[in-house]
Amino acid sequence: MRQQASFAAMHHLARTELEAGLDHIRESPKEVGRVALIVRRPAVDEREVLNVGHLDQAVGLVGDTWRERPSTRTPDHSPHPDMQLNVINARLAALVADDTSRMPLAGDQLFLDLDLSVTNLPAGTRLELGTAVIEVTEIPHRGCAKFAARFGQDAHRFVNSPVGRELRLRGLNAKVVVAGDVRAGDVVRKVPAADPIELATVQA
Repeated sequence: MRQQASFAAMHHLARTELEAGLDHIRESPKEVGRVALIVRRPAVDEREVLNVGHLDQAVGLVGDTWRERPSTRTPDHSPHPDMQLNVINARLAALVADDTSRMPLAGDQLFLDLDLSVTNLPAGTRLELGTAVIEVTEIPHRGCAKFAARFGQDAHRFVNSPVGRELRLRGLNAKVVVAGDVRAGDVVRKVPAADPIELATVQA
């Protein structure tokens, strides 16, 4: 399903309403969760919800425009390799959207029912989802002007607050380390240090 991002006036939750949802977000699974939504961006301000997506080490989510998006963090402004994928907590996305049909407007490619906090997923943590493996990177993911326009200034301040940053409410950046397919509903789990999948990647 292709969807045009809309800045039309919508009901935006107040800070008190957002904070009321914190306990539910904190209860997200820590070790084994699931893929709630896969969204690619075929063009600026367009979203396409996928039943299955292919994650590739060179392009990120196949069909997404990551490779066409310049970065101020690289010397030549080429796409940053550590920002291939934007990952957001599905419970937070549903909360700020206030309508599940608006969740894709967040602009993230992977919506996971998983605790994305810095404590639970420090940089370098690897996640297996479907037949792919991704790695959490150091670069923080912050709420921007478009996020504020779509979900409200209170939501923008909420995700960028101290607790928001601790829990990574705006999400995290990741890169693909093992290519593969991922489907909505797939299990997502942290890959243990001694897992054969990780060892195979290192040896490659």
